[in-house]
Amino acid sequence: MGKQTNSCMNRFCLNKVLFYIIILLVVISFIWTQFFTPSEYTGSVTTKDEIFVDDTGNTYLIDPKQIRSGGPPPDGIPSIDNPKFVTVSEADEWIQDNELVLVLTHNGVERVYPLQIMVWHEIVNDVVGGDALLITYCPLCGSGIAYSRELNGDVVAFGTSGKLYNSNLIMYDRKTESYWTQIDGLAINGDFIGTTLEAISIDTVSWGEWSVNHLDAEVLSQDTGFTREYGRDPYGNYYEDSFLMFPVGETDDRIFAKDVVFGITVNDVHKAYREIDVISDGPIEDKVGGVSLTVKRSDDGLV
Repeated sequence: MGKQTNSCMNRFCLNKVLFYIIILLVVISFIWTQFFTPSEYTGSVTTKDEIFVDDTGNTYLIDPKQIRSGGPPPDGIPSIDNPKFVTVSEADEWIQDNELVLVLTHNGVERVYPLQIMVWHEIVNDVVGGDALLITYCPLCGSGIAYSRELNGDVVAFGTSGKLYNSNLIMYDRKTESYWTQIDGLAINGDFIGTTLEAISIDTVSWGEWSVNHLDAEVLSQDTGFTREYGRDPYGNYYEDSFLMFPVGETDDRIFAKDVVFGITVNDVHKAYREIDVISDGPIEDKVGGVSLTVKRSDDGLV
């Protein structure tokens, strides 16, 4: 009788252990799916060593305590969702030669996005050569970056969240309201957490140098549907002084904090070249990540 009781107890304990193992595997599978695989997306995925959870239970790839309000509410800085374009000759009447503009060539179409407009809107949801593109600009960083805004076959519009991370614009998509960092196109929370947007080549150049060789380009119009003082920069001389409106996580005092640099990543090796060095020193021969390269500036300002 005692042996039968012990046998029953052993089977009971074994079943109990198996039950807990199954539960543990289910929990691990759920966590992996939620935190490391963006739902319904098969594109580029980035994983982080640590997942952060805020007070409401939302998960992040960065510490949510480092996300700061930039002042305006979501879409307080309005994106341009129905952009209009004018000719180079028409735009030449209101763009000064020394003004900076973002330029891209995509599927045979040349487009220009003047910073005097981008500084007031930061995001343009555009379609260029049949492709849905996201044109972004963060005035606090001086970073102009373009991405594809097609996610899993769907065209997604983006807006400004009113939030900043490391003094950089945080965007949100209007499909899932996931947060995306502007400078690397990474979804840091929401349904697309871990997803990285596909980058599209875009350059920052001076209007005078570039426009004379690209007379057929299309230029973003000041007719945006909003009333703004285009031509007046609301940030004033912020780009020249050493003052930072918002803190950053890492600092490097080897160069001035607001020096313009051109960054490159090859085989996970990162390197930056100051604009002033590229201009004054001419072509720079270098090797990054085991790859030989030449950094040079063309006559129309492209690097």
